[in-house]
Amino acid sequence: MKQRTILSLLTAAALALTACGGGSDSGTGGSASGSGAPAGEPQQGGELTVLEDAAFAGSWPAGLDPATNTTGGSNIAMMQAIFGGLFLLTADEDGSNAEVTGNQAESYEFSEDGLTFTVKLREGIEFSDGTPLDAEAVRFNWERDLANPCTCKPTWPLAEGGIQVIDPLTIQLSFTRPYPAVLASFPAANVNWIASPAALEAQGEDAFKITPVGAGPFTVVENQLSSALELERNESYFKEGQPYLDRLTFQSIGGDQPAYQALQAGQAQAYEGLNTTPLLEQAQANDQLQVTIQPATSPYVVQLNTKIAPFDDVRAREAIYRATDFDAINEGIFGGNYDVSQGFTGPGGLFYEETVEGYPEFDLDRAKELVQELGGLTVRLGTISNYVATQINTALQTQWQEAGIDVEIADYQLSGVIQEFTGGQWQAMLQTAGAWDPAAGVGVGFRFNSGVPYSGVADPTLDQLLSDASATLDEQQRADLYRQAAELIAENFYAPFGLAFAPANIAAVGVHGPGLTTKIPPILVNAGVIWDEVWREQ
Repeated sequence: MKQRTILSLLTAAALALTACGGGSDSGTGGSASGSGAPAGEPQQGGELTVLEDAAFAGSWPAGLDPATNTTGGSNIAMMQAIFGGLFLLTADEDGSNAEVTGNQAESYEFSEDGLTFTVKLREGIEFSDGTPLDAEAVRFNWERDLANPCTCKPTWPLAEGGIQVIDPLTIQLSFTRPYPAVLASFPAANVNWIASPAALEAQGEDAFKITPVGAGPFTVVENQLSSALELERNESYFKEGQPYLDRLTFQSIGGDQPAYQALQAGQAQAYEGLNTTPLLEQAQANDQLQVTIQPATSPYVVQLNTKIAPFDDVRAREAIYRATDFDAINEGIFGGNYDVSQGFTGPGGLFYEETVEGYPEFDLDRAKELVQELGGLTVRLGTISNYVATQINTALQTQWQEAGIDVEIADYQLSGVIQEFTGGQWQAMLQTAGAWDPAAGVGVGFRFNSGVPYSGVADPTLDQLLSDASATLDEQQRADLYRQAAELIAENFYAPFGLAFAPANIAAVGVHGPGLTTKIPPILVNAGVIWDEVWREQ
């Protein structure tokens, strides 16, 4: 009862941030497009300013070169706008029937044994500098991408000499084991964004990361790192009549509240990734805005660093599980609006299962016993600086203290989170784990594989399960292997999972576009907006 009361107070504090509107359960509001009705024929022209949270997608301190952008996984919107992408994740307007489809890639083919993946490029695509996007350009990019330390490079099990140009428009990957997850790895990885080799050579890496050249729908006009990116229509874009917009600007902003105020003032027309519950309710009641809540694919997880104290002791890990009640957090802070996951999959992604056999349940008495056995437990708990994450961290601190655990909480910008992980001395971090396909992007291996900077686990058995799942052609067998992996994580108390949360995209009435005003399951955290199809009513 005491715990529920504290969570109720947290709810009141959250609601006090602003005066809330009435809200709705539809997940959309505003124009006909927001309600799923036809938006009409796309119109040419106009400008769009899109706001991005400075704590996540609005941070690109290393520039926008696919090989060296250390925050590339969060900058998918910008990368897709400049480079387009070999493949895209697409879906019906309601988010169903999601699949990876060819974009600059005309087709692909797996060998029967799953050991080769062949990509056929569309003929006639040119970079905006007039040089061809051909198989040699792709080979150059892939080799360079994989040789650089970008966090969004894929973990392909490449064979020696595994990247081969077959003909001017065909390139092939060869693997040491079957790897059917390669297709899903593209939309969120730097290998999807092909840069002009000629422009890179002419400019040099330092200049290229500021003014990169791709074959996407827009070209760079000005790039102020982690502040503003101004783009204009690529007149040589390979899709006739697209993009629809003349100019597209991404503007970094300090969170949901200023972003919402800017939208209300007409200073911007879209915002990606709103997650402040009171503001979401206001936006849903605002007839000048459209709200699109994306299907959740990445549940929150409390990562525990099992390589150092205190979580090298299984009793400390179990104490965290037993002291954690995500159902109470969901009800107390978020009105029960989200699913609570027991594993690394979400309802909007592949291989989702609501429960995991043997998952350790909340048990406050057991948590207290374990803390006493340990002679006390002190934990540093960090997270990224956004509304949902910091609210969850505050609630976790309260719950854990009820079990006698001393908790210090901290929140960081994205670059700070990366520094904490790579430094190796972090203890507990609230992050998201999973992706539309668990083997792709910031998927389960990113958080749980041995030897990965962003993992706190080193378990050869778990490594093998995840490796086998990514190498299995049969979807049912993959699902079973991921089920076993989730059970192993629970059995060893490696990391309690929480809310399967997905942020919302907000757009002004009259703005339309897939992933912005329609639903596409997030390939990582935010949905992959298809910018060449975004348009404004004139």
